[in-house]
Amino acid sequence: MTRSESRVPSPESRPVSGILLLDKPSGISSNRALQHAKRLFGADKAGHTGSLDPLATGLLPLCFGEATKIAGYLLGSRKAYEAECRLGIVTDTCDSEGAVLDQKPVPELDEATIRAALAGLTGRITQVPPVYSALKQGGVPLYKRARRGEDVEAPPREFEVFRFDLLAHEGDRLRLHVECGSGTYVRSLVRDLGEVLGCGAHLTALRRLWIEPFRTPRMYTLETLAGIRDQAGPGALRACLLPVEAGLADWPVLKLDARTAAAVAHGRRVRVAADAGRYRAHGPGGTLLALAEVDADAQLRVLRGFAGGH
Repeated sequence: MTRSESRVPSPESRPVSGILLLDKPSGISSNRALQHAKRLFGADKAGHTGSLDPLATGLLPLCFGEATKIAGYLLGSRKAYEAECRLGIVTDTCDSEGAVLDQKPVPELDEATIRAALAGLTGRITQVPPVYSALKQGGVPLYKRARRGEDVEAPPREFEVFRFDLLAHEGDRLRLHVECGSGTYVRSLVRDLGEVLGCGAHLTALRRLWIEPFRTPRMYTLETLAGIRDQAGPGALRACLLPVEAGLADWPVLKLDARTAAAVAHGRRVRVAADAGRYRAHGPGGTLLALAEVDADAQLRVLRGFAGGH
């Protein structure tokens, strides 16, 4: 998963800062969804925090303005998905958009057998990402090499799967709940599940439900945003944005006095009364000044500073 960022202002762009929890539609890339939202808001800088495949729907946090500075810190977050898959068919992309590679009869499977297979794919696992993915080899995304007909092999990687549960089973169709760490490909999980069950499988639908720290997200569709803009003007869209701090809910707050805050605002190292670790540093009035790290000698170092206070 990669962060995408755009800094090319549109003719009507203006400073916009905050986080939008977009409900991405199926059928478009994350970058296309980002560009559409960016135009709606008239934002001059925007980025997303981890892409969703075109097939997928659901939560895609978009960062505008100063919020783009925290996008990289959201990429490692825990995520949850609802997935649907079809047994008996294997595709080259591991989902329904790919070409069929193999078909096998689906055996009679009871829920106990399926749940046992899911349990075996839970925890710290080694996974081979799909060759049709944005992972790069030699600076070139694997999917581009695969589309050129090159012999592509994705190296195995370790991932964390916290939950892999069966929600429904009907014939050759399964509905699943997945909670996983950064970089996990649900398509590959479904492929591996099909291998364990002995019949193959591919992903048919995927929806991202939440991503930390947005566990109960209030999401907006592009259609809803366009309606708000058309009825009340672009300025009304600001109410749909969360403050930068919303993306830092799991960071401890370090409150600074006026003197220390002034030093931090200029990016200088200062000594603080705090344990070693990462903090979001706030000034006396509660203004978010910076993401900062305190070392073992109680020296504070600015990781990212924020302009104007957020």
